[in-house]
Amino acid sequence: MKRIFTFLIFVFMLTACQDGHKKGYTYAEIETDFGIIKVMLYNSTPVHRDNFIKLANEGFYDGLLFHRVKKAFMVQGGDPQSRNSPPGQRLGQGSPGYELDPEIGAPHIKGALAAARTPNPQKKSSGSQFYIVQGVPINDDYLTQLEQQKGFQYNPEQKQLYKELGGTPFLDGDYTVFGEVVEGIEIVDQMSIVECDQFDRPVKDIQMKVRILK
Repeated sequence: MKRIFTFLIFVFMLTACQDGHKKGYTYAEIETDFGIIKVMLYNSTPVHRDNFIKLANEGFYDGLLFHRVKKAFMVQGGDPQSRNSPPGQRLGQGSPGYELDPEIGAPHIKGALAAARTPNPQKKSSGSQFYIVQGVPINDDYLTQLEQQKGFQYNPEQKQLYKELGGTPFLDGDYTVFGEVVEGIEIVDQMSIVECDQFDRPVKDIQMKVRILK
């Protein structure tokens, strides 16, 4: 509990700084077979925020699966082809028919809510698929190496979070993080260890429902 509390304090401070201390965040609940994950959507990524809100309010996500799960990495869902898909079907190529312009900036610290994408030079995001980071603790040497390779610098708070909580910093600068888990990070941990097939799809389907909190 203390670990999660520290996580929330640090991450809220970080995102508040990124959003220029703006208030009025939007929150959403992602209901799963393991429990509810509550996320905060960033005001600094309005395109992704508003798209997620729109799809959730339309019921787009309800009944879709977390179709890709990798321990110490992330859990991914939002493929419309996953609705009522037969066991063993390979998923991950579906979309609502459009992509989103990138809003890259926030880091992939544990609990980050980010947009998946196919390889493309513009780094445009999938219109619906998202993932939640689990990751592993990261040491200073690795972060320094990434800074040199990617040409940016982490601030002290980000480095502390990566070391204490972990994440997937190798994705930084390439994918849009548009929110973070504020409650239910333990649900992500539970989902990450389920049995999966050769495509990283859980053998037992994990469905979702998403609702925006008013």
